[in-house]
Amino acid sequence: MTEVSVDYNFKAIESKWRNYWKEEGLFDTELSETEDNFYYLNMFPYPSGTMHVGHGRNYIIGDTLTRFMMMNGLNVLNPMGFDAFGLPAENAAIERGIHPREWTEDNIADFKEQFDQWGIEYDWDKEVQTHTPEYYRWTQWLFLKLYEEGLAYEDVSPVNYCPHCDTVLANEQVISGKCERCGSEVEEKELKQWFFKITDYAQDLLGDLDKLDGWPDHVKKMQADWIGRSEGVEIKFNLADRPGELNVFTTRPDTLYGATYMALAPEHPLVETVIEDTEDPDKKDELRAFTDKTKRIDQTRRAGGELTKEGVFTGEYAVNPINGEEIPIWIANFVLTEYGSGAIMSVPGHDQRDFEFAEKYDIPIIEVIAPKKDNPTGDLDEAYEEPGYLVNSGEFNGLDSEEAYEVIGSWLKERDAGEFTVNYKLRDWLISRQRYWGAPIPMIHCPDCGTVPVPEEDLPVELPDVEFIGNKGLAEIDDFVETTCPVCGAPAKRDTDTMDTFVDSSWYYIRYISANDSKKIFDTGTVNDWLPVDQYVGGVEHAILHLLYSRFITKFLNDVDLIDFNEPFAKLFTQGMISHLAYRCEDHGWIPPEEVEDGNKCPECGKELSVTMESMSKSKKNVVSPKDLIEEYGADTERIYTLFIGPPEKDVEWSDRDVKGSHRFLTRVWRLAAEHLHLFDGDHDFNPEELSDGEKALWRKINQTIKEVTEDLEGFSFNTAVSSIMELTNEFYRLLSEVDPDPGLIKEGIKKMTLIISPFTPFIGEELWHRMGHENSILDADWPEWDESALEKEESELAVQINGKVRAHIKVASEIDDDEEKLREKVLKLDRISEKVDSKEVKKFIVVPGNLVNIVV
Repeated sequence: MTEVSVDYNFKAIESKWRNYWKEEGLFDTELSETEDNFYYLNMFPYPSGTMHVGHGRNYIIGDTLTRFMMMNGLNVLNPMGFDAFGLPAENAAIERGIHPREWTEDNIADFKEQFDQWGIEYDWDKEVQTHTPEYYRWTQWLFLKLYEEGLAYEDVSPVNYCPHCDTVLANEQVISGKCERCGSEVEEKELKQWFFKITDYAQDLLGDLDKLDGWPDHVKKMQADWIGRSEGVEIKFNLADRPGELNVFTTRPDTLYGATYMALAPEHPLVETVIEDTEDPDKKDELRAFTDKTKRIDQTRRAGGELTKEGVFTGEYAVNPINGEEIPIWIANFVLTEYGSGAIMSVPGHDQRDFEFAEKYDIPIIEVIAPKKDNPTGDLDEAYEEPGYLVNSGEFNGLDSEEAYEVIGSWLKERDAGEFTVNYKLRDWLISRQRYWGAPIPMIHCPDCGTVPVPEEDLPVELPDVEFIGNKGLAEIDDFVETTCPVCGAPAKRDTDTMDTFVDSSWYYIRYISANDSKKIFDTGTVNDWLPVDQYVGGVEHAILHLLYSRFITKFLNDVDLIDFNEPFAKLFTQGMISHLAYRCEDHGWIPPEEVEDGNKCPECGKELSVTMESMSKSKKNVVSPKDLIEEYGADTERIYTLFIGPPEKDVEWSDRDVKGSHRFLTRVWRLAAEHLHLFDGDHDFNPEELSDGEKALWRKINQTIKEVTEDLEGFSFNTAVSSIMELTNEFYRLLSEVDPDPGLIKEGIKKMTLIISPFTPFIGEELWHRMGHENSILDADWPEWDESALEKEESELAVQINGKVRAHIKVASEIDDDEEKLREKVLKLDRISEKVDSKEVKKFIVVPGNLVNIVV
């Protein structure tokens, strides 16, 4: 056995093993094997910058679990790729004045280097990069299949537009009225756009959430809320003074008698008609100004509760079908085209938003639901929104709300004035982007043939290879736009929109299986063998966007018989964010922690800085570089601290001081093993039955730790698994400080500890394993099993006395015998003791360990 220094020289160790696993092909998965397959997948990253330690959490979790499962004999597929198209990369490249391809590919190289530094391994033979023609050819093919099935269509629609990014945003990409990418205020425009008809799958997407037992409940709820299924009645309100009608969806037909005004979204088609027909120029100007102002407010703000409710009366009326009353039609800033028809019946007596609007504009408020039967409240101080009994509702008075829902709905249906229906908040997926850096939409616009698809044999429609063009889109590249119609051969123009990057990521997990196949999108048989993904891990911020879109595409592929499953991810785990101290000066903005002067002073002006704990972000200058950390402490230290920092599903705070503690722990592990590697030179067997009490305690702890770490890894409890290994290390040192223990026990214990720590700290694990004399990788070793018999506690029988007289006997484990509180609880529960002690005061509880207990009452 080669001598090993007791000094922990992590640089020498890590440089030795950094390329070993790749060179040995240990993470290259044979897809033809169908036994014991396990598809583990981390969400692939945007290569739009450099990584910090917060990014590392996701990938360190994945590598740790992959190594654990490999040692448990599973054929694990763990591939990696890059979500390389889209606004983040393009905006970053524009800021630097370079081509987005150059920026993206430089970052991909940097990401791969960082993975190597962390000791994170993947099956790189199956890598995908969404910006390559080899990949987006099949994204375009997928678009054409959706088009063939009537699920991709072009339409003029009001859209969210970011003036800074110069592109359209999906609703999900607008946060509190701002672009999620750059933070600019979002405007609303009308443009011709491409959509995917995800609404056709609304009920399937909602109903199948119940099948996803391996998904967190909060993620399923987020998707259910976004889909937003409502059962109700669509009611027809005829216009009073012109032909036509307003169709309104409501979940409360029982309140129809209380409708005192109609409210329209400014985008509703009737609004433009009314404005054009208005003869009074002042009224026309009023309507136009309000409509234009409201359209500039993004729909997220309009739907929120913070916006002051405003409206303007159109001068038009609608007829309430249940009583023939004419009610005024208003345009209101809180009504959206995104839900229902863009028109609502407003019942101020029973909806607080409608109540506040009615009070503001002096619109009548009628009570039609009362808490008690036949007992109207009278004047309302606020809307009554609970169920109750109908009042002021003609022939329907006295019905309870639930019964009235059915009765009034049926009454309307019989008179062709309403229809029971289901409504969804979910809107069709807007995929058009007016930018360069994305997959071109494979459609051609011919003046004679209309819009026609690019033939499959002509795919991919490649991005033109041009010099840096800033934030210009494909429409400004003439050589790209001009083409010929594939139907008639006449001059035509290519579609100049590119696809939302979420289209690229909606199916990448399938392409990994056939990453190098140039003939077809994927091999159906092999995909069916490996998918759905067994375990998917990533950030909860993708709950509505990526995860919902991926479910939609999977269901579509299932419907066209390309795959035999209809959900992409069997189990989902969402990891929390890592925060770090952030310093801000009111005059100079965010200050990097390393530049902060003593006393939290700004280095520029000396002013006191505000100090907060913020999610790591380059913009807040509070990121921790993994390169610097690895240089100082080693990759294993970063890995084990990242896993130990807290429950992985929770947001946690990074502590530079605690990183040092993790490094000290690994130094102790290394020293413990290094000082006893000589034991592996010879045979040092041991018999657990012949161990001393102290040695048995260590043997019990070894097996207990194997059990705990195994169960913790299976349950994603990495922090408690690391804690268990720390406790075991302490137990080793405690025993070694007291006695000269059985060398066979120490040898076996260090071997097992090396095996269970290796997924967390692969460099130390591999080095020690080879130092023990093994020629193959530690990944080829079997994960250790625990000895159940070693976990059994020694028992002793105690006599239980009451006031000196034996009343019972009890067998207790040795550690309970030593724990008076646990022993007291157990003894007092004995029937023969509890019935005699009962309500009497226990004056003393005397324990003679291993012998008796005397209860003095």
